[in-house]
This record gives sequence, structure tokens and C-alpha cells, in this order.
Amino acid sequence: MTDLLRKPFGAHGKVHEITPTNVGWRYVGFSLYRLRAGERAAEATGDREAILVVVEGKASITAAGKDWGVLGERMNVFERTPPHCLYVPNGEAWEAVAQTDCTIAVCSAPGKSGHQARRIGPEGITLTERGKGTNTRYINNIAMENEDYCDSLLVTEVFTPAGHWSSYPSHRHDEDDYPRITYLEETYYHRLNPASGFGIQRVYTDDGVLDETMSVKDHDVVLVPRGNHPCGAPHGFEMYYLNVMAGPLRKWRFVPAPEVEWIMERNAK
Repeated sequence: MTDLLRKPFGAHGKVHEITPTNVGWRYVGFSLYRLRAGERAAEATGDREAILVVVEGKASITAAGKDWGVLGERMNVFERTPPHCLYVPNGEAWEAVAQTDCTIAVCSAPGKSGHQARRIGPEGITLTERGKGTNTRYINNIAMENEDYCDSLLVTEVFTPAGHWSSYPSHRHDEDDYPRITYLEETYYHRLNPASGFGIQRVYTDDGVLDETMSVKDHDVVLVPRGNHPCGAPHGFEMYYLNVMAGPLRKWRFVPAPEVEWIMERNAK
């Protein structure tokens, strides 16, 4: 596995391109476009399905032979309003034309056909509180396992208040042993408010063979090939991240890190 912290190529155009080939895993793909009004982005899905997430701004999108109109509403991701998204199955193509400056994430994983292109949100996506105390964060589930219109993808947004932890208590999903645990690769696309801020993400295995602690900045992506992967937002900086997960089975089952099992047990009471 190559470096887990991926910096954007720049501030304009296609600024991230993460594929199974270029990171050395099998399932998750993630690309990010930062477009100015009037600019275009387009891709063919090939043998993969994709969910386009309009992170910020507005874009006219055509996909799978249909005009889906203008998608996007929030102009700043930290408005915390539900995102406008579009599911595009394998064997299709899409094109986006920016109506304002906009940021579009392309989440992808193996597709097996049989699904139709469809809008996802903002209807049906509700900001949900999770955790307790300084572990409280807020979730916009875009496509988790209760939705049946995806073959492989699991996608969600998380807003972590300043001074709080997220993806915590630490946990892993790196074994194919359902129902105890599922194997899911994962990417984190981070945003910070103010944008000049930073967050912290750790990726580590129980045996310590992998143990990386990273300072993440606005628009950085962190790869999680295996191991536990908590992140924290320092006082003064709110954190957003967009998660993409995929593996051989489209279910999210995890095992807590040994040092936090007591926290999980206490919270379950």
C-alpha cells in the first residue's frame, strides 16, 4: 500500500484520482472535481458503479442517457444541509456542467448491472446525531446497506464539531468473516472549517504493524486499507468528511479496537 495521506493535485479541475490500481487495493475508487462556473467534467463508468455527490455548488448533470437537471443546493458544505447525489450504474456515462463554482465527488466501486440511474437526496436524507459527549457527530447517510440500488458502494457524510472525535471508538472492518466483521476498504475526503485549519486521523492495526498518525488539511484524502481509523477535530476547527466504503459484501460490520471495548460496552448500557 502506498502513502495513506493523499494531497490534492491542485485547487482546480480534477484534484484527486484514487483507483484500485494506483493505491494497490481492490474495490474503492474516489475522484474529486473542483470546477468553475461553465466548466465541464465527464467520465464513463466502465465496469464500476458511481455515486456523484455535489459537495458544494450547483451543476447540470446528464447521465445514463437522461438529463437530471441542476443538482446541488448548499454553497458551503458546512451548512450541513442534505446533499444532492446521483447514482450511475456500470456501463454508462455522465457529464456535469458547473452552474456555479462547485465541488463534485465521484465515489466508485465494482458494478454488477441490473440497477437504474437515480437521484439520491436531498429528500430522504436526514442529519442524524451519533455518539455522546465529545464523541458526538452528525451523519448524512447517502447510501448505506439498507438501500438496495447499489451493488457495492457504501457512502456517507459526517460532520464533527470542533473539539470532538469521530469514527470513534476506534474500530476496524478488514476481515471477510460476516456476520462478525466485513472487509471494507475506505476513503475519507476531509474538509475543515475554517479552511486554514487541520484535523488528525490515525490508521493502525491491533498488532502495531501499521501505525500512522496524519495531520489532515482541507481537501485531503486518507486511505484506510485496514486497521482502526479514528479522527479528531481540534478546538476551533469543525471537520467534515465524506466516506466511501466497498468490499466483497455490501454490509458494514466492524470490531472495536481492544483498548476501547470498555467504552463500547458502557455506551451500550
